[in-house]
This record gives sequence, structure tokens and C-alpha cells, in this order.
Amino acid sequence: MMMYVLVPMPYMFFSGRSAVSSGLSEGWKDTGRFITGFAAVVSFAVPGILYHARVIRTGAFVMEVFASALVLAAGLYYDYLAGQAW
Repeated sequence: MMMYVLVPMPYMFFSGRSAVSSGLSEGWKDTGRFITGFAAVVSFAVPGILYHARVIRTGAFVMEVFASALVLAAGLYYDYLAGQAW
């Protein structure tokens, strides 16, 4: 459950728009995207590893992957909407 809270945090903290756009701020945005991507991959990989090791069953694996995909889709849709000029 903590992964759903922690995955979008680096992107939210590091991708803020600043008044002055510089190379340094772009570096922080890239860092936030990298950490968020790493956390997203981990949220899919851990259930796969647990399923492969037969620690969790098929139902739990499918439910976890579906929940991770739903959170990822919501984040991508938010990013899409935030990028549009209203």
C-alpha cells in the first residue's frame, strides 16, 4: 500500500514549474522522473518475484498488477492533463 503513496512523490516534488527555466531545474525534473520510474518498475517487479517464488497465489498477483497498472494510468493521465494549456 505504501508504494501507491511513494511512487508519485518524487515526480510531484521535483517536477514543479519554476519562473526561471535553467539546466539545473531540468536536471531535477529528470531526477524525479528517474526515481518515479524506478519505483513504478519495482511496484510491478516485486509481485512478479513473489509469484515466481510461490509466496503469493495467482489471484493476489493479478490483483496487485491490476492495481499498479491503475495507479500508473492515473499518474500518466494526470501528467497529460497538467501538460495541456487551459
